[in-house]
Amino acid sequence: MWQFPWRYRESIAIVLGIVIIGFVLQLTIGEFDFFLLQIPVNIVLGIAIVILLVILSFTRKSAFYQWFSGVPFSVTIISALLVLGLVMGLTPQVMKVNPHDHDLFTILGFTRVTTSWPFVLVYFLALLSLGGLIVRRLIAFRKQDYAFYLNHIGLWVFLFAAGMGAADIRRYVMHVQEGEVEWRVYSDNGDVLELPIAIQLNDFDMEVYTPKLAIIDRETGVPQPENKPDYYQIDLKRPESTLFNWDIIVKDYIHDAIRNSDSTYQEVHMPGASPAALITTKNKLTGEEIQGWVCSGNSSQLYMVLPLDSQYCVVMTQPEPKRFLSDINIFTKDEQNAHTILEVNKSYKMGDWTIYQYGYDNQAGRMSTYSSMELVYDPWLYPVYAGIILLSAGSICLLWSGNKKRKEKNDLE
Repeated sequence: MWQFPWRYRESIAIVLGIVIIGFVLQLTIGEFDFFLLQIPVNIVLGIAIVILLVILSFTRKSAFYQWFSGVPFSVTIISALLVLGLVMGLTPQVMKVNPHDHDLFTILGFTRVTTSWPFVLVYFLALLSLGGLIVRRLIAFRKQDYAFYLNHIGLWVFLFAAGMGAADIRRYVMHVQEGEVEWRVYSDNGDVLELPIAIQLNDFDMEVYTPKLAIIDRETGVPQPENKPDYYQIDLKRPESTLFNWDIIVKDYIHDAIRNSDSTYQEVHMPGASPAALITTKNKLTGEEIQGWVCSGNSSQLYMVLPLDSQYCVVMTQPEPKRFLSDINIFTKDEQNAHTILEVNKSYKMGDWTIYQYGYDNQAGRMSTYSSMELVYDPWLYPVYAGIILLSAGSICLLWSGNKKRKEKNDLE
């Protein structure tokens, strides 16, 4: 061991040593502050890495350089990244560490793997090792190795942009009132920030599922039976159900209902309308029948329950959201503007900004007067895409060239 040429034993020992050094740094000085790598630091660091790789390439015939850019060390580094990735996948990750958490996983950085020193050191080693291999192969350039160049350069660009660019990612939540334009958000410290992008909310709309019926205790409000409550989601194609000790029949259902009198409802499509149902109940033990309206209610009109006896009553739950969207206009300081319908899982991208539908006033529901949107600023997203495209193209070329060589071999045989 430790006699050149170095192989897997030396590679594993060195990578383990680097990981141990990372844990020592984690325990002594805390996690790595990725915000130190914000533009222009990450760009300068990237240029410095490239210059270092070019300088090291003059020693490419040395045993150390052959090992550093060779297969044993590369496989070991990739394995270390894989193990740390598994830890990240199996351990809940948090945005911020609670200063009162002193468990072993938090102290070692497992709850924020990407900012832990072991990950950072292994990541930089992977960049240097992969870059050294690329430079070595480029010096001995061969046109037929195009698949290798695409694959490895794409991987290096992806790793660099995804890692270094993490320091420049910004996430904000903006609350915009209907009919108003907003460009201000709050920082993590509670300070008001003015962004170079503004949003005007033209309209907020929501589609909801049909609500459910349940029987509750009139005194405690607990759904019955307590150990396993019964719920029935209203369905006019299947209007009959059983809740607790009562048979329920839905005689009529109005999705947008307004109270017509003290105990009746009519259909009116307007803000403030809420679901209501005319139901008939029959006690399975006594045979007593009761009929009446129930309504889920909202901030504009009171709910209505149907009393069954002195202890129980039928209630309608609040309808659950099925789809909610925001009709918005987007403006930027460089005089770009756009109009879009924003909804969950349908984001909109403008420049380096990506806008997501985030939330609304949960208490008001469909009557929410504002919409919350998450704005993500990521100037490194296109370099990441470029790395993925190059990597994918290289992988396809490797498969194609492999099949071509296999066919040529079969033809010779």
